[in-house]
Amino acid sequence: MNYRHIYHAGNFADVFKHIVLTRVIRYMQNKEAAFRVLDTHAGTGLYDLSSEMAQKTGEWRTGIKRVLDSASDAPAAVQELVAPYIDCVRSLNQDAEISQYPGSPRIARILLRKQDRLTALELHPDDFEKLQTNFAGDYQARVTKLDGWLGVKSHLPPKERRGIILIDPPFEVYNEFFNILTALREGHQRFATGTFLLWYPIKHRKGVSEFRDELKAMGIRNILDATLEVRTGREVRFDGSGMIVVNPPYKLEGELRTILPWLTSVLEHGPGAGGHGVNWLVREK
Repeated sequence: MNYRHIYHAGNFADVFKHIVLTRVIRYMQNKEAAFRVLDTHAGTGLYDLSSEMAQKTGEWRTGIKRVLDSASDAPAAVQELVAPYIDCVRSLNQDAEISQYPGSPRIARILLRKQDRLTALELHPDDFEKLQTNFAGDYQARVTKLDGWLGVKSHLPPKERRGIILIDPPFEVYNEFFNILTALREGHQRFATGTFLLWYPIKHRKGVSEFRDELKAMGIRNILDATLEVRTGREVRFDGSGMIVVNPPYKLEGELRTILPWLTSVLEHGPGAGGHGVNWLVREK
């Protein structure tokens, strides 16, 4: 448990992941019925970009900072779709310069209505303590010190019977793809109608390809795969990330096809260096 997200908060992968999360939450809110967001690897929920650790890598400068600097020049359709995400970030930063970046549980909590709920799981003792402090006294948020992999089994189905399950482990162990597949299998058995968001890095491309093949063979339908790469190539380096969405909102494919060309152009490491994709691994029917 050496991974600390503060070094990477607000980077290109966070931006992509959180935009997808906000689009799914907004879709769920088209119905009045309550839903729950389960975040299995919640982190601290809020990150100080002025801290020594965040400044050491500066990854947010080529992530959220670029997006904020470019948002007003985006096509109108893109601006409308990314507005919930942009508004979440700006709500925590009153000055022009960004200093606070919200993690997934904070973004979810900002967007939730009074009837919706958040469950945030975190095992790392220091991160859990900060997460607990960040949500202290919030009756809509339940914060638990628990291994996220166990949480999938123990927290599903939610009593609301509507829900989003975000699984975004740190990938600091070699078998993390296997862990994700196991969690999806167990979670889907308990809550087949839930929307599962599975984040993964694009680094070892053979492993990514095998992961996708395993997803196709699981017997679970309605699986969308979206990717964003800031650099394309065959080198073994962290140049992109993907979001698997099981039971995606019916509008999500089109929304991502609108957002990703612009987002890639903003985040890529040089003109034409990046790439993106939206593909069905398994269709609903």
